[in-house]
Amino acid sequence: MPEAGIAGAAAADAAASFDPLRPLLTRVAYRMLGSVADAEDVVQDAFLRWLGTDRVAVEVPAAWLRRTVTRLCLDQLKSARRQRETYIGPWLPDPLVEEAADDDVTLPLMLALERLSPLERAAFLLHDVFGVGFDEVAATIGRDAAATRQLAARARRHVREARPRYRLEREQGLAIANAFFAASRGGDMEALGTLLAADVGLWSDGGGKRPAAMVPVLGFAHVMRVHRSLAVLFAKHASTLVHVGTINGLPGFVTREADGEYQTTALEVEAGKVVAIYVMRNPDKLKHMH
Repeated sequence: MPEAGIAGAAAADAAASFDPLRPLLTRVAYRMLGSVADAEDVVQDAFLRWLGTDRVAVEVPAAWLRRTVTRLCLDQLKSARRQRETYIGPWLPDPLVEEAADDDVTLPLMLALERLSPLERAAFLLHDVFGVGFDEVAATIGRDAAATRQLAARARRHVREARPRYRLEREQGLAIANAFFAASRGGDMEALGTLLAADVGLWSDGGGKRPAAMVPVLGFAHVMRVHRSLAVLFAKHASTLVHVGTINGLPGFVTREADGEYQTTALEVEAGKVVAIYVMRNPDKLKHMH
């Protein structure tokens, strides 16, 4: 067989075993990194390594690939941490618009994961979210099983508060998202006020590329003041509702704003009230939605 044919056959063979695992590997990478583009790059790098390895000698391809993706993510997090230190305004993970959440890693939990060390994050996600045994997690991150259990336990303590305390039915969440959009864009501040909890907070990520609050806006009065100002702008330059659904595990909506750019709004709801509003405006983090 000509050399090009051999290479093509090898790539096809590698893809046949890799492609069914790609969605899971991408989820692992995204949960680790919070970036769609970085996750896709890591998964593609893992495929190239898979293509170049002796695949016949790999007993469990899924474990080998998960280990490879996790290690690539750990390398990536070293540079990501430096970038976060100079990030303009609040940092939020890239928004994922989903029909339904694949797991219980919601946006608040992803923010809690940001406060963990890379190894703690890997141990928690692999074991607690993706159900990987501690022996495999230990081999993946290069620690013994006892140390890995301690890492996961420490991470669990840190993220416990970010777990949803109230189960929110999908239809109830979408109804709140629709009501929030109608009230905030229509300037009905009375209706908006009935949706918000007393300790509501607003986080908006513009990344220095689009106007956004440079610090979190905390408390009912301050959040309402921001929305009163926004209502004046919406009255002059209406935004278009593109989609209402689940964004990073939370009810929310996608809009196209007056400047032509997309924006996502995700709502954390507890006991029927919105306790947190997460707005993504950074165009770099919305490219995958075009």
